[in-house]
Amino acid sequence: MLIDIATTIVEQMQKPTLAFLIGGMALAAFGSKLEIPEPVYKWIVFLLLMKVGLGAGISVREADLLQLAVPALFAAFVGIAIVLLGIGTLARFKKVNPMDGCATAGLFGAVSASTLAAAMAMLDSEGIAYEGFIGALYPFMDIAALVTAIVLARLSAERKAAATINADGTASAPQGLPQGMVKGILVDTFRSAAISALLLGLALGILARPDSVYESFYDILFRGLLSILMLIMGMEAWSRLSELKGVAHAYIAYGLLAPLVHGALGFGAGLIVHQFTGFSGGGVVLLAVMAASSSDISGPPTLRGALPEANPSSYVGTSTGLGTPVAILSIPLWIALADLTIGL
Repeated sequence: MLIDIATTIVEQMQKPTLAFLIGGMALAAFGSKLEIPEPVYKWIVFLLLMKVGLGAGISVREADLLQLAVPALFAAFVGIAIVLLGIGTLARFKKVNPMDGCATAGLFGAVSASTLAAAMAMLDSEGIAYEGFIGALYPFMDIAALVTAIVLARLSAERKAAATINADGTASAPQGLPQGMVKGILVDTFRSAAISALLLGLALGILARPDSVYESFYDILFRGLLSILMLIMGMEAWSRLSELKGVAHAYIAYGLLAPLVHGALGFGAGLIVHQFTGFSGGGVVLLAVMAASSSDISGPPTLRGALPEANPSSYVGTSTGLGTPVAILSIPLWIALADLTIGL
């Protein structure tokens, strides 16, 4: 098992998401003068999020909406629950920056398409059936988790800004939120460049027929643009690495334990859907895998665009470096549990 864990971690470090992040950190560590102009960075983020939104919208459009409705509702619920759990634990840990904690929880609440694909391949090899619309579930968990994390991070920042300094030097936050603050943050979140691009792509994918431009332009450019974004985030992460001194153990513990807890939440939700709708055992396994995984595609550009204050070395490093290997290694666990509880 230890050899498997070590091998999986090395494989993750060789994949573009983490490899380019580490490459950017190495450049910054050696004092490189490399800079990516801000307009280029914004253009890259826009294209990445449009691609993610379009792909999600197309998958939802092609699914059977009646069969999709109940699992999609539970997938969104699980995504939100994961974020709330992460904010209630990691983000409240002493010395952990609340913004970094919220971003990390958001990334763990979102879904890794590569981990989901690995689980599908494993089920196919075992001859275990699952619903054809499973791929269309990930946007519901993904977007629900990311929006929840962004809104709660903004609320935390507003409360901190509104805190007053007492005579003894301590700070006290207001007991209640100012009237209209939540509404204002929600409006600002959905109007933000990152969420606007994501939702625009989702709407176009569902309501229009953008398949040709998606396949000939967005899909082709995606991997290369994502590697550039991770390079930028790596350079920024190095400059902010010192912020993690004293709290690295919290992120390590969260990265190793959270996928198992989140997977159990997803598995439980899958069992409920199974009881009400006859959701397949393979579907239950894949819902657990989606919950256990953490986003390596849609999450980083969304959070970098919506929460630029958050430290990439905390949320990307914890997610891709620790969370993803654990999520991949846990796939046989969910298969065994499904076979034990409902049969496969």
